[in-house]
Amino acid sequence: MNFRVCFRRAISICLGIAILSVYSMQSLASTGKISGELTVSGRTANGDAAYALVNGEAAKSGRSIFSSSTISTPENITAAVNVGKIGSIELAPMSAAVVTFSEKGISTSLTSGSLTAHGASVDVNLLDGTTLKLDPGETATTAGKAKAQTTGGGGSAWVIWAVVIGGAVAGILIAATLSNNNSDVGGGGTVVSPVR
Repeated sequence: MNFRVCFRRAISICLGIAILSVYSMQSLASTGKISGELTVSGRTANGDAAYALVNGEAAKSGRSIFSSSTISTPENITAAVNVGKIGSIELAPMSAAVVTFSEKGISTSLTSGSLTAHGASVDVNLLDGTTLKLDPGETATTAGKAKAQTTGGGGSAWVIWAVVIGGAVAGILIAATLSNNNSDVGGGGTVVSPVR
């Protein structure tokens, strides 16, 4: 009996040490670097799956992107880099940029094509040495012009919903005032209580 207790204690201690070492190795393995996620959309001229070039290598959606990576897009392909709460950028087809990010934000060096900022402001360095600050929804091209992207319609959609909701509220109020406070809840039947 004493042997069983000693054996169980030894096994418990060994398991505890194994769990501790696994969790400590996991915390030592974390790099602390911020990374983004690549999302690629479109089709190649051959109809193959979409890919972008990251540091010269073909990369598909879901690949991790680290700071100072060069991303370029072929014809008919767009690529977006999402860096979580920091924001994201989207490269148009036939574009190339070096993407740098930190806790403070995203900055890029646009070498060809155009890119759009999403979620947060993005600093864009152009080949001529100028720097543009793009607000979310704005696009920069290598020509240096930033313009806001327009979304078709929807600007006054809230007015339609306000009219619909206002009409429903008015209908309810009119119905309540015309009923002369006669409420017949439960249909007027006899209620039998199960408890006596």
